[in-house]
Amino acid sequence: MTGTAPPRPEDGAGSMATWRPEVMGTRHVVAAGHHMAAQAGFAILEAGGNAIDAGVASCVALAVLQSEMVNVAGVAPMMIYCARTQEVITISGLGSWPQAATLELFVEGHGGRIPQGVLRTVVPAAPDAWIRALEHYGTMGFGEMAAAAIDLAARGFPMYPLMAARIAENADDFRRWPSSAAIYLPEGAPPRVGEIFVQADLARSLQYMADQERAALKGGRVAGLQAARDAFYRGDLARTIVDYHRQHGGLLTMEDLAAFRVGIERPVCTQFAGMQVYACGPWCQGPVLLQMLNILDGVDLRGLGHNSPAYLHSLIEAMKLAFADREYFYGDPRFVDVPMEALLSADYAALRRSLCRAGEAWPGLPPAGDPLAGKATASAEGAALPAARDAGSGLDTSYTCAVDAAGNIFSATPSDVSNDTPVIPGTGFCPSSRGSQSWAVPGHASCVAPGKRPRLTPNPGLAIKPGEFALPYGTPGGDIQPQAMLQTLLNVVVFEMDLQEAVEQPRVGTLSFPNSFEPHAYMPGRINLESRLAAATGDQLAAWGHDVDWWPEVSWRAGSVCMIKADQQTGVKRAAADPRRQSYAIGW
Repeated sequence: MTGTAPPRPEDGAGSMATWRPEVMGTRHVVAAGHHMAAQAGFAILEAGGNAIDAGVASCVALAVLQSEMVNVAGVAPMMIYCARTQEVITISGLGSWPQAATLELFVEGHGGRIPQGVLRTVVPAAPDAWIRALEHYGTMGFGEMAAAAIDLAARGFPMYPLMAARIAENADDFRRWPSSAAIYLPEGAPPRVGEIFVQADLARSLQYMADQERAALKGGRVAGLQAARDAFYRGDLARTIVDYHRQHGGLLTMEDLAAFRVGIERPVCTQFAGMQVYACGPWCQGPVLLQMLNILDGVDLRGLGHNSPAYLHSLIEAMKLAFADREYFYGDPRFVDVPMEALLSADYAALRRSLCRAGEAWPGLPPAGDPLAGKATASAEGAALPAARDAGSGLDTSYTCAVDAAGNIFSATPSDVSNDTPVIPGTGFCPSSRGSQSWAVPGHASCVAPGKRPRLTPNPGLAIKPGEFALPYGTPGGDIQPQAMLQTLLNVVVFEMDLQEAVEQPRVGTLSFPNSFEPHAYMPGRINLESRLAAATGDQLAAWGHDVDWWPEVSWRAGSVCMIKADQQTGVKRAAADPRRQSYAIGW
């Protein structure tokens, strides 16, 4: 959404209301990055499924409805709260580098870059993540979860403005591969808004998995799920992927696919405003949001005034400090010793908070800290990094969350673009190009290594205030994700806004760190403000040393937060969906 913001309607009391209503229900609620994905999840809840079933159905639907930035063969990190055990778990939903992928390959053969195309492919993780979630926490089968997606892919859906614009913007990329152009540039041109967009090969791939499951159901639900998984990782789909890679210089093998399993892991957690705020581990950027909260925990945010220059300056500087630690420390903990407990300690947060200077911005990325030594910084100066004015890519991803009547919660951020790597002919999907979030730099915490996971941007969130509420939330937006999530969460818990109001408030984002996506562009001091914020606010921030640029009044680049707040005392479930994109919420 760009251009002038529509006028807000007045509510019955004469005050300004939101562009969309806050959705409320007592039974179950879904919020997702597209209204048809929300409907797909809601239909599963109405049919007797739980929040995990609904969340998976919504994820698979998003991989059809937003296939330019969410892929069936992509990533699907998720967070699940099991009401029966009161346990929070994460499913990584992130693939690893093939065994043939070495740092030397990219340093010596590609000048330290990770080129577009098949060489940036990591093992697709979304299908395994969906099926593991259903097996351990759901109640239904894969075919039931994929039914809506199969129908949407086979019969098509009306092309909508953002997807049409994204395909048109990347049309030259799609033209590089005939298999991609055949889908995304029908009749040689990007689809127009309102045209029916069909993905027949994708429908057949999903149907093949569902058929394999159905054939194995005599052995029970779990046997059926395993057959659906094998169809992707060991069967015809796997062979088709590997054959294409073999013919086009890719690295992925049948052994890579057959050996892959997503991780089911404990989340990391911090305390803020009486809540337990959870994130996935440092294989993604999730903990950076927790570090931001810890730094801000000692600041009188309410006293500074919502979206005042001083408030936004405090947020931006906390973000930059947390991103500095992300750049230095975060990587796959199976390969990198990430001092997560120390990074999330209150003492370390206080040290880092001392580096926030009122009325003075760090000119670039601040230095990383040294939490094990109890030092605010590991060096006296900021990070010495080459600047680049190209912000790069990274505006992929979607989000979905669901809460059921029993209190189970699903929160997931499915992703992966289709313009930087080819569609595998006959399948309709692009195996995950998430290798773009690794570095071909020796010694970097997220450098390439066989079997290692890149440092992922998608990071679903969950906050719980015991006895009061549970709140799943998340957004698309690459490096903007934790920034949009932070601002929206603070709107709810510090400024006591209702969810829809919190989601619709104007945002700021900083780009003063290396972008998570290849080529990892770095824009020292740059901040972007939605232009609903006062010009005087931007002027003051510029006077304090920020490099101010402006987004439109309502910008899809500022994230698109969905969230649900489940009141544990009344049973009422409230949901919000961000009008910056196609997000919608449905409740009953």
